[in-house]
Amino acid sequence: MKKHNFSAGPAILPQEVIEGAAKAVLELDDIGLSLIEISHRSNEFKTIMEEACYLSLKLLGLEGKGYKALFLQGGASLQFIMTAYNLLENKAGYINSGTWSTKAIKEAKMLGEVIEVASSKDANFNYIPKGFEVPKDLDYLHLTTNNTIFGTQYKILPDTEVPLVADMSSDIFSRPFNYSKFDMFYAGAQKNMGPSGVTLVVIKESSFNKVSRVIPSMLNYEIQSNAESMFNTPPVFPVYTVLLNLRWITNNGGLDGVGAKNQKKASLIYDEIDRNPLFEGFARSVDRSNMNATFNLKNDKQAEVFDSLWNNANISGLKGHRSVGGYRASIYNALPIESVKVLVDCMQELERIA
Repeated sequence: MKKHNFSAGPAILPQEVIEGAAKAVLELDDIGLSLIEISHRSNEFKTIMEEACYLSLKLLGLEGKGYKALFLQGGASLQFIMTAYNLLENKAGYINSGTWSTKAIKEAKMLGEVIEVASSKDANFNYIPKGFEVPKDLDYLHLTTNNTIFGTQYKILPDTEVPLVADMSSDIFSRPFNYSKFDMFYAGAQKNMGPSGVTLVVIKESSFNKVSRVIPSMLNYEIQSNAESMFNTPPVFPVYTVLLNLRWITNNGGLDGVGAKNQKKASLIYDEIDRNPLFEGFARSVDRSNMNATFNLKNDKQAEVFDSLWNNANISGLKGHRSVGGYRASIYNALPIESVKVLVDCMQELERIA
């Protein structure tokens, strides 16, 4: 029986995407070869890469607006240093809203001056920083749109004319958003796009050649763009699986469609957290993430009973990160609302027997 998968990542994917990817591993489109044994220079894979890049920009509303979609390797963690390599000439600003922002800051400091424009570290990152001024002399301002560990998410972007850069690993393709506000953003695939092993980078072509330093070829966005994401052998299987998922999103109403479903799921779990006297949310209400709902029991002595309830209900991946404790329900695109209802039933059953 398929479990109710609340894992933060690698995360749940649509069943039809998993089945399509599995079929292609056996044989791709009746060509007599497996997906994972074709040449990345073959016409079959070139077509896959081209469609994946095209659908990425189309779904994000960026087609024909001077952006390039790149499928690279190394996860968001490599993008922490690639961003600075390609964009940091004098000084960059970072908003520190959690673990991944902190790591991005550490990497960028290796290549230039970095200032922390704002931070929510004072409250263990349970809110999105607001009400700060952005210096006008920054090469770029970096933020993390959704903080997987702490369960916070940007609803309104900072008001600035400084180029915006973002790590969107855990909420890419999850909602309608003005993606054109950004000069560049990136996302590891293993939350809402596909399996781990590939990273989407979306960048304005005008952002190339922004620095005077010599950039290693593998870390140079312009070189990767000119090579159509195939400067080296790309991760063929993850790219294909991402393509299947992008088709699935397109066929399910695009970002408007999946965004509406994600809002319903988020409302269902947060309404129960707020109603049930045994639980409390971790993130401040105004900044709650529609992707990762973080919450705790008010009485830790009830944890053993609650853990037994959700485990017996065939729920997986609910334990919170060690930085926060408690529980984290990751409600990515492919998670059906029925799974959220099962979790809510467990919370209500705990209340009934407590």
